[in-house]
Amino acid sequence: MSVSPAWDPQQYLRHAGHRARAFVDLLARVPDPPVERPRIADLGCGPGNVTRLLADRWPGAHITGYDNSPEMLDKAHADHEGPTPGGGRIDFAPADVRTWAPSEPYDLIISNATLQWVPGHVDRFGAWVDALAAGGTFAFQVPGNFDSPSHRLMRELAHSDRWKDRLDGTLRHGDAIHTPAAYLAALADLGCEVDAWETTYIHLLQGEDPVLDWVKGTGLRPVLAELGPDADPFVADYRAALREAYPPTTHGTPFPFRRIFVVARKPGANR
Repeated sequence: MSVSPAWDPQQYLRHAGHRARAFVDLLARVPDPPVERPRIADLGCGPGNVTRLLADRWPGAHITGYDNSPEMLDKAHADHEGPTPGGGRIDFAPADVRTWAPSEPYDLIISNATLQWVPGHVDRFGAWVDALAAGGTFAFQVPGNFDSPSHRLMRELAHSDRWKDRLDGTLRHGDAIHTPAAYLAALADLGCEVDAWETTYIHLLQGEDPVLDWVKGTGLRPVLAELGPDADPFVADYRAALREAYPPTTHGTPFPFRRIFVVARKPGANR
């Protein structure tokens, strides 16, 4: 990728309810940390809306959200930073998850829909698990929809004669993530007790071209960044393909979305 995507918090949050559902489901399977005031890292916190859910679950925790997008961090600082009613606090800091190394022990390291942007992220697991306190947890979810029409059609268009010279290497492929079984094996090899599963949500989206509106907040960002003011013809062709792949119904536009979840607990503390 020759141009880093610029993130738009307002566009991302247009589907905040649907996007947050996977984090809520992940959080439901995360065990309580071994201490009353846990130290928590949220990797790829975005605008901080799901980081706030961590404080709702553990109001005494010190939670730091890390992200490499200034736009997302500005929104997170403005909307969610500060003390929590339970005596904890939320803060945010710039960091690139591709190189982030814990500088202190954490009771929970969690990541929501971020690791698919990190090539070789499994290689980072060892350092992150090592940084967990005894009985701590590493948990994450990633989208598993790289072979769905929303992503496949984007790649096919990017590889067409019109765009391939400008967009070669810009988009991620299915190898951006691994299977639940592969994640389980990698973390079990590190000595963790692992729970891994997958779910396909059928989001019912509303409005005109809602699937395009969704991907404008995430997967399409690298294309928009690379093409800049020349993106309109690409978006027009992509819109037409998405309309055919995801026809609306009288109730809205069904958008199947597969996600992969992993919760890995480090041994060494009483449950």
